[in-house]
Amino acid sequence: MTGSARPAVSVVIPNWNGRRWLPGCLAALAAQQLAPAEVIVVDNGSDDDSLAYLHDEHPGVRVLAIGTNTGFAHAANRGIAAAGSELVALINTDVELEPDWLRVTCPPLCEDPRVAAVACKMLQLDDRRAIYDAGDVLRRDGACVQRGRFERDDGRFDTPGDVFGACAGAALYRRGAVLAVGGFDERYFAYLEDVDLALTLRRAGWRCRYVPAVALHAGEGSSPRPGAHHFYVQRNTLLLIAKAFPVRWLPLVAYRQLSWLREATRERRLGIHLRACAAAVALLPSVLHERRRRAVDGADAVEIAEIVPPMPIRGAGAAGHRSRIADSWAGD
Repeated sequence: MTGSARPAVSVVIPNWNGRRWLPGCLAALAAQQLAPAEVIVVDNGSDDDSLAYLHDEHPGVRVLAIGTNTGFAHAANRGIAAAGSELVALINTDVELEPDWLRVTCPPLCEDPRVAAVACKMLQLDDRRAIYDAGDVLRRDGACVQRGRFERDDGRFDTPGDVFGACAGAALYRRGAVLAVGGFDERYFAYLEDVDLALTLRRAGWRCRYVPAVALHAGEGSSPRPGAHHFYVQRNTLLLIAKAFPVRWLPLVAYRQLSWLREATRERRLGIHLRACAAAVALLPSVLHERRRRAVDGADAVEIAEIVPPMPIRGAGAAGHRSRIADSWAGD
């Protein structure tokens, strides 16, 4: 793959009852300055008329119908495995790409063989002055934070550079790298599976590059149900910690978990929070088995510069800051 050749890109769109979003998503793909080599929609058992719409209005789109909702992670893996190109764009149904998105995101992968993923500047679909995500950060307390979330798009995120990871709602991946590390962990179902993949790729020696190509994102448009993110973010945060964090970080993790417990109580969703914790405990045997196999606390312990100390939380704004961290994962 060279920087001078026009790269071939497969686009994978996991879909679950996304009929209302598909027209905008597919129209934006059709308007790309670099036309995708193929578009694959992996349908997770939609019971709206997504399949009929695709059959009637977009016969050129390749559809993989799973028949049941197996989760974002499984659908993404199916699409990436089926893709015919080495570069694979993973796009949510509730995302509309600017016309230059594919053209701008491809060069980092084409020009640097160490790059496995490209993150972009995601703006709110209903207010393109507001940033949704400009690359992801994983902190030592277990909080996963989207750069720029809740901030205005004032040019601060217009400079390309390395980031920890990419939001899988609109990201470009090197197919071979993703397959080599086992793809997305399907135990996550949805939410934080992209953070887990970013960490896995980093541990394998790969990099993630950020470019300010714009994707407009509705947020929660592909969620299993309204508010489901509270359950999945809490459960999957615990899975990620158990799977990959060294023991020496546990005091920071405990502090963050206590703050989230207080926040869940204050917002009257303690039941959801506790069910998520119980669901994580049920998955711990398989996660801990994998942890022992990878010797997380030995020489293979996480040593990644992008994992930063927890942000200070003091004073009257503390509760609001905690809410912003949790709410930042309102949609993959």
